[in-house]
Amino acid sequence: MLRIHFEADDLARTRILEEPDPMWETLLSSHQLQGGAAPAVFGDWRSSVRARLDRSAALLFALAPPRGYSVDFLTPALGAYDLDSAIDGVLSTPRSVVRADLTALAAERRPPAWAPALADGCLDVLRRLGHAIRQYFAVALAPSWSAITGLVRADRLQRGHTLLNSGVEGLLATLHPTVRWNSPVLEVAYPVDQELHLGGRGLLLVPSMFCWQSPVTLLDPGRQPVLVYPVGRRPGWFGEAPSRSAEQLLGRTRAAVLEAICALSAPTTTELATELRISAASASQHATVLRESGLITTDRSGGAARHRPTGFGSALLTLGPANPAPVNDIREPRRRQAAYAL
Repeated sequence: MLRIHFEADDLARTRILEEPDPMWETLLSSHQLQGGAAPAVFGDWRSSVRARLDRSAALLFALAPPRGYSVDFLTPALGAYDLDSAIDGVLSTPRSVVRADLTALAAERRPPAWAPALADGCLDVLRRLGHAIRQYFAVALAPSWSAITGLVRADRLQRGHTLLNSGVEGLLATLHPTVRWNSPVLEVAYPVDQELHLGGRGLLLVPSMFCWQSPVTLLDPGRQPVLVYPVGRRPGWFGEAPSRSAEQLLGRTRAAVLEAICALSAPTTTELATELRISAASASQHATVLRESGLITTDRSGGAARHRPTGFGSALLTLGPANPAPVNDIREPRRRQAAYAL
């Protein structure tokens, strides 16, 4: 269990990152690439990247294994969003910090042979690591950065509505099904016991495409407090945008459930069943599929499960049979901590 302890100032200083963080997406996507989770969501992307990735990625994978600790210095807290600045932040990490992170990594697995040289600031190893990150990003993330950015922006818009309607505590309480707000502590299902005292620094919430199953944070409590959480995703995000209507894609009943969730104000499962004249069990099953596909989110309020559409869930209903999903404009990937992979 991860417990994040808030003070009054921390609530006022909690914010959501406005765009995807290049290094967090690099780190977490490398976990997904090395593993095999969620084939419906990541399978096509994984197959494409594995076929094109060169051997330099081994340097990144050695520092970011798919299970357990990944070095914190791969995800530095910077003030810019571009990839160059992010890589510069990684390579300029103080040697004492690199050495501490590599020691933590060595406690779980055998470190790579070049780790001592990296800890000593060897320029050749630093250049190789920077090249590995840049090459990985170019192959694994750059071709899909527009789709990733669209997902993050849609999630942030949705969270903004929650913040306006329910305040910061409401935002924290509905962040993810594995998260519970027990004032003044945010409790997160986590593979290890960890305490994070914000101490007035606030919390940076980072929406992520490749974060999977549960939010993650840094191991070192002395660095900028951050919580990375999964955005809603749908199968088909990678590659061509879908061109079928919601009914063709989801089936008549499931599309009707999605439409009802969009039309009603955070309906419960019982309210969906009543509205559509289907059984509560059927409504619950359809809601589960929609949630796992990234089209809705579900949180518990007053003892009942309440459903809300994601940005992509709402957008899907506007698609005609021959209209492709809108493509977001892509800017140069702008900025910016490692995590426990679940």
